[in-house]
Amino acid sequence: MELKKAVVLTANLLNTSNAKTAHGLIRSSERYKIVGVIDEVSQGQDAGVVLDGQKRGIPVVPSVAAIKQLHPDVTYCIIGVATSGGILPEPMLTVIREAIQANISIVNGLHDYLNDRPDMVALAREYGVELIDVRRPKKRADLHFWSGEIYSVKAPIIAMLGMDCGMGKRTTTRFITEACQKANINAQMIYTGQTGWLQGGKYGFIFDSTLNDFISGELEHAIVTCYQETNADVILLEGQSSLRNPTGPCGSEYLVSANAKRVILVHAPKRIFFHEELDWGKIPSVESEIELIKMYGSEVIALALNTGDCTREEAFEFQQYYETKLGIPVLLPLEEGVEKILPLLKSLTA
Repeated sequence: MELKKAVVLTANLLNTSNAKTAHGLIRSSERYKIVGVIDEVSQGQDAGVVLDGQKRGIPVVPSVAAIKQLHPDVTYCIIGVATSGGILPEPMLTVIREAIQANISIVNGLHDYLNDRPDMVALAREYGVELIDVRRPKKRADLHFWSGEIYSVKAPIIAMLGMDCGMGKRTTTRFITEACQKANINAQMIYTGQTGWLQGGKYGFIFDSTLNDFISGELEHAIVTCYQETNADVILLEGQSSLRNPTGPCGSEYLVSANAKRVILVHAPKRIFFHEELDWGKIPSVESEIELIKMYGSEVIALALNTGDCTREEAFEFQQYYETKLGIPVLLPLEEGVEKILPLLKSLTA
């Protein structure tokens, strides 16, 4: 099936960590064909080059009019940034209105729902387009309680947990899933955020729009359904936040409710404080996080490094340091890929 063309709106934040959703979509999506990014600051560049230096043929343009000129048949505009408090600021709303008036449907991953704005609903109806609020909670009838069925899953379940939020857990999970599939390992990914859905994830749910009572059940349901339908060799869980980040502590559900007995831990060697905020406290040591995960009855089988603020030389120095210190594989997903972990994953599925 041919994918619908989409442009990503980044509100001048493309070259910042606030554009994680956009970054994921620039790398890959099986749900949309990304044909451009709207960002005045980075206009005129290739979005892939802005992201990581790799040209991907996705132009950065300054406006809705510019993308319509390049691609008159563009169908969707995806909001690709996280804003303060998840609120849509007025400048972004202006661009959204322009997109609607250009007969482009809006895909919104923020907590500020467009369908709760009567003016937007009326405008979308006038121009015959959709307003898709990805984070709108499911109806009660569609939610699941935890049942214990997770114990019927025989494939290894591996959680991708981070020392902090914004570490690259989803990207690393996708890289490993793709590497496994190329190596004839039937790996399946469970998405837990809106970007995972936007990238075309089939199995999963959106963690932070789910009532707490149902998180364990939704996680179990996604894993069990995936296993029953795909007979996966290995199941990889995209993590959210971290075990000890004070603004969003989570991860224990993966270890307990999802029965993930193995963990790949994502760490940023140069990040000192949670979310880089001094008042939020220091990020604990990797060793202490490994010990904490052991207390849940799970094992860290590999470390993946987020090498933000590192030179390439420093990245490989940190890799060697942690491999010597911890005695487990240490991955550099952006510098050299994740193939190093494939022999270990093959041994788990033997």
